[in-house]
Amino acid sequence: MRGLIIRWITTAFALWLTSLIVKGIDCSGIAPLFVAAVVLGIFNAILRPLVLVVTFPINLLTLGLFTFVINGAMLKLTSEVVRGFSVAGFWSAVIGALLLSAFSFMLNLFVNDAGRVQYLYVERLDHI
Repeated sequence: MRGLIIRWITTAFALWLTSLIVKGIDCSGIAPLFVAAVVLGIFNAILRPLVLVVTFPINLLTLGLFTFVINGAMLKLTSEVVRGFSVAGFWSAVIGALLLSAFSFMLNLFVNDAGRVQYLYVERLDHI
């Protein structure tokens, strides 16, 4: 449970970072960020796999690049559902989804399954 909450917070933070960089993505406060993070997570867990199955031939023809469009569509759909969170257009959604996934990946590298922040310890090898 703790891991889920930590990942929810990191996703909301990644959404905030994305809204700072991409011009077409705006958020009117902290509450819409957290609601958008939950809604986006639900859409990505339930709706995205169905859309990927339906669009498999297109995705195959584009060598997987159509997945970026699907991710952008999930972000745009989230903006349609959540008040206070808006995505202006197609390219804002696609670029925003790309940045959001990169930020989320980097932030979640430091969170283990139990919800604890972890870091790597590298031992110096002076004897080599």
